[in-house]
Amino acid sequence: MNAPSPAAPAAAPVRVEQAAVAYGARRVLDGIDLSIAPGERVAVIGPSGAGKTTLFRLIAGLVKPAEGRVHTLGRDTAALAGRRLARLRREVGFLHQQDNLVPQLRVVHNVLMGRLGHWWLPRALLSLLWPQDIGRARAALARVELADKLWALPDELSGGQQQRVAVARLMVQQPRLVLADEPVSALDLRLGREIIALLCGMAARDGVTLLVNLHTLDLLQGHFDRVVALRAGQLFWQGAPAQISQHLLRELYGAEYRALHLDEMELPA
Repeated sequence: MNAPSPAAPAAAPVRVEQAAVAYGARRVLDGIDLSIAPGERVAVIGPSGAGKTTLFRLIAGLVKPAEGRVHTLGRDTAALAGRRLARLRREVGFLHQQDNLVPQLRVVHNVLMGRLGHWWLPRALLSLLWPQDIGRARAALARVELADKLWALPDELSGGQQQRVAVARLMVQQPRLVLADEPVSALDLRLGREIIALLCGMAARDGVTLLVNLHTLDLLQGHFDRVVALRAGQLFWQGAPAQISQHLLRELYGAEYRALHLDEMELPA
């Protein structure tokens, strides 16, 4: 009997090939080559203006490459429009610095907004009057330890709790790829660690590929498979978190190095 053929390796959820983004004459990203493996957890770091947020928008199909190609979840983003682009965005979860909760709606409604891309318009509108999948929302809130806040309003919650609700919204969306753009920069270090642990735990449990734009480098260790560093719109360095040194950070951050207190991190020289 012939042995079964080995399964073909899964395609990279993110593949960026010599991509550039320009606003007028100014290049925000230039010559970016990057591939992210299925289920990989990647932190993106770099000084202000390095192009980190633009990279996330490029991957999500929110901006088109001026040069090069970007394939997200197997699709060439430059060729997408209309329903095909909407379908991609349904499979890509975005988490921002601000949680983007609707303050007039209760937590259950905000969580179920993650399902809007999966529902027909009549069901989505009906859900604003009466939540259409309370069990799913309750289960997601239980995973972020907020099961008792189902009917609360966002302004009744702390900042950390609001960001947990945003993570629960991602969970009900069931994306294949999550892009978290500085999701904890408005939180203190303890709460930031909790949110990063939640995101990485969700990614591991649900088989989701995760990219996180991090401002606080104390959160790198113990959560991420790889770190990608951008400087001046170009890929400066990539490697394992354990490979980061003070010398690397001085070169990467330049004038921001001491202002961000990076010299206080316990790293090899």
